[in-house]
Amino acid sequence: MRRRQVLIAAGALAAPAVPWAAPVAPGEPVRWPAVTLLDGTPWQATPGQPLVLVFWSLTCPFCQRHNVHVEKLHRAAHSQPGPGVLGVVRERDAAAVRRHMAQRGWTFPVTLDSDALGAALGARRVVPLTVVVDARGRLKQSIPGEMFEEDVMELMERAA
Repeated sequence: MRRRQVLIAAGALAAPAVPWAAPVAPGEPVRWPAVTLLDGTPWQATPGQPLVLVFWSLTCPFCQRHNVHVEKLHRAAHSQPGPGVLGVVRERDAAAVRRHMAQRGWTFPVTLDSDALGAALGARRVVPLTVVVDARGRLKQSIPGEMFEEDVMELMERAA
């Protein structure tokens, strides 16, 4: 029994202490970790602005179709008050992601996925995954899978 207690204690000491380790539940405030965009600039959620995050992958054909609508949402949000948009790509090669986005004409801000960001928003088992955060910074909803254009554009009202 003593050996088991020692192993448990050693495991607890080896685990990193991460303040955002518990995923947020709907209605709770999101505790944002440090986020850096592909161009190297730090990103922060804008207080009082709703946010739409889209988790995606370069190799996911559903993500490619979905992100066409996300780009349209991003452009519409700039022409009228709307949610901010942040793409979170599951790749580790920033140069490949930049090329991919340039080839498709996508301009929404993107960051590489990180363990800290995943811990803050919960486990993601499917891409694309669209996460809506309201203007108070609280998780509103997570929507797994590809969405139709009308549904993505409706996020402007849903996020408010």
